[in-house]
Amino acid sequence: MAERTVTAVFQKEEQIDGVVRRLLDRGVSREHISVMGRNFQSQTRISGFISKRDVILGGLRTGAVFGSLFGSFFSLLSGVGVLFIPFVGPIVAAGPIGALLLGAAGGAIIGSAGGGLASVLTTLGMSEDKATVYQTRLQAGEFVLMAEVPSDRAGEFQLLIESAGGEEIHLADSALPRACEGRCGGVDDLSPEIRAHLSPEAQATFIESYNAAFDKTNDATQAEQTAWQTIHDRYDEDETGVWSKVKVTA
Repeated sequence: MAERTVTAVFQKEEQIDGVVRRLLDRGVSREHISVMGRNFQSQTRISGFISKRDVILGGLRTGAVFGSLFGSFFSLLSGVGVLFIPFVGPIVAAGPIGALLLGAAGGAIIGSAGGGLASVLTTLGMSEDKATVYQTRLQAGEFVLMAEVPSDRAGEFQLLIESAGGEEIHLADSALPRACEGRCGGVDDLSPEIRAHLSPEAQATFIESYNAAFDKTNDATQAEQTAWQTIHDRYDEDETGVWSKVKVTA
């Protein structure tokens, strides 16, 4: 069971490729690996089919799709797509961090005036100074990796990441929050972070969309991202950051 999260910055894409493969070889599942970056070698091809104007909170694709397009380690990961992060700009994000950036588990801050990656990282127990370093280096074109690992092997994986070139390493005492553990049986199965930022109607919408995607893919990361995309499509946030305002369709 993943109980701790190791986060690090890498200067080069090839370092990310290598460490992802080493983590998978050591038994870390693809659903527990997150990667973020702006300047992957595939950047020009990404710009070829998704312009900055088209970058939205959502539209996440599977790792297999990105892997087939770019022939990269993205094919090994879950829930890959392009997001717009305040103070950073458009990034490619893979893994469960994408759902946090899409939704409310990080405080419903993405898309708001004060939001940013640093805000999400501080909700996960990182100091403001450290979180700002991560945000700044991501904005400068470097890469961030997060690996959720068992507590009794956290030291092993921390050393692995450091030996692979990881810098500014941070070890958190928890894994990233998930919407549900497997299929959502009802509102009580939703994590408190998500329940707090969805109206009762939006909670029902989230669960319906999540379960439909999970039943099709058996992938909780992708299902959560699909559910958040549905929320963004159907609702707007109110002044308290709760997704409650049903959008009026023409």
